[in-house]
Amino acid sequence: MRETGGVAPTDDTEMTAQKPLTTTGDARSDGDGAPASPGALATGPGDGPPAGVLGPARASGARMPRWLPRAMVLALALYACFQLGDWAFHQLVGLLVNILLAFFLALAIEPAVGRMAARGMRRGLATFLVFFGVLIAGIGFVVLLGSMLAGQIVDMVGNFPQYLDSLINWSNQTFHTDLSRVEVQDSLLKSDWLQKYVQNSASGVLDVSATLLGGLFRLLTIFLFAFYFAADGPRLRRSLCSVLPPARQAEVLRAWEIAVDKTGGYLYSRGLMALISGIAHFVLLEILGVPYAPALGVWVGLVSQFIPTIGTYLAGALPMLIAFTVNPWYALWVLGFVVVYQQFENYVLQPKLTSKTVDIHPAVAFGSVIAGTALLGAVGALIAIPAVATLQAFLGAYVKRYDVTDDPRVHGHRRYGEAVLARLQKALQHKKDGPGEPEEKAVEAAGTAEGPGEERPVPEER
Repeated sequence: MRETGGVAPTDDTEMTAQKPLTTTGDARSDGDGAPASPGALATGPGDGPPAGVLGPARASGARMPRWLPRAMVLALALYACFQLGDWAFHQLVGLLVNILLAFFLALAIEPAVGRMAARGMRRGLATFLVFFGVLIAGIGFVVLLGSMLAGQIVDMVGNFPQYLDSLINWSNQTFHTDLSRVEVQDSLLKSDWLQKYVQNSASGVLDVSATLLGGLFRLLTIFLFAFYFAADGPRLRRSLCSVLPPARQAEVLRAWEIAVDKTGGYLYSRGLMALISGIAHFVLLEILGVPYAPALGVWVGLVSQFIPTIGTYLAGALPMLIAFTVNPWYALWVLGFVVVYQQFENYVLQPKLTSKTVDIHPAVAFGSVIAGTALLGAVGALIAIPAVATLQAFLGAYVKRYDVTDDPRVHGHRRYGEAVLARLQKALQHKKDGPGEPEEKAVEAAGTAEGPGEERPVPEER
């Protein structure tokens, strides 16, 4: 007999120990149905409750995944950064456009500054002299035209009664009316639209002044950045190349040289078109007998070419105003000539000159101006052609080209007569073959054209 802590085992005690505990709800009992004591709960691996009893309780107490809060915080942080960047970009878009204009202006004066620096002059002094010359020329041109315009406005105001008398006499003779200058003047002075126009003009003086001051500040900003870009051009190139490997450095320097050449060619084409436009308008104004014809020709040439989008209208307004002081009909002649010449320049002269000086296709030049205007307005129209020319020349070095086959179709010399004759012969051959031929072959024989000088063999007759 085996000892068990001083108590001898019996059959009842062994059977009781082998009976498993069962649970119904929260109460537990042994195999005989008697409730078990709280201390008699099973702790073995097989003694857990059924899956369906405590499942809802466990599901209700399930925890959130640890990565979910961090992912939500990261998504909110990214959205906040995007909103901040979008706000900052819209606030700084004006400054970025000014910097872009200053960069292209620095590229335009780079050849002159480079020649002066090559002769021993410091780049800062050379850049200052170039900008000073441009500034003096611009101020002199504005002062000359301003004095001329002021004199013409004074003469126009003094001669206004005579213009009004001539207009009234023409109206009375043509339309058989009975108008007088006194009645017309009274009706004009007492009209509501004139009083509203005077009030709006008086209230808009401050807006015009603010616009002028803003334009002067923007012009000063562009010139300041352009001065730094041109004076510190070598340092800027070294700083840019210092963060690139040697192979990339050569590409950046080559792109810089291409940009300088294309921008210079663009300015040359603009200057040439300004010269042609100035001469054409000078001839017209000289024929009509309009005063200050040489100065007006220079005004039309420069303003129409170097002020995009609205330059044409500004350039044509001043000659029309001065021509009106000579004869009102002369103003209409000037307006018609400006419109016709502008169309000739846009569709004929500008694409041809741009394709030769900037080396891009006329259609590409025209399309780039439209795209630049849609993206950046007047600034985009001004810099679109040199930007596209630079990009085209830079990417052209990485495009692999092949020799073109000596085929007349490449040059558009396709012999249409032989192709039509081949189609007719095949259609006739199909009719001779009878209904045994499938319809697919008949369509192919009637619609397929061979190369020049080649014909498919005609099947023999059955």
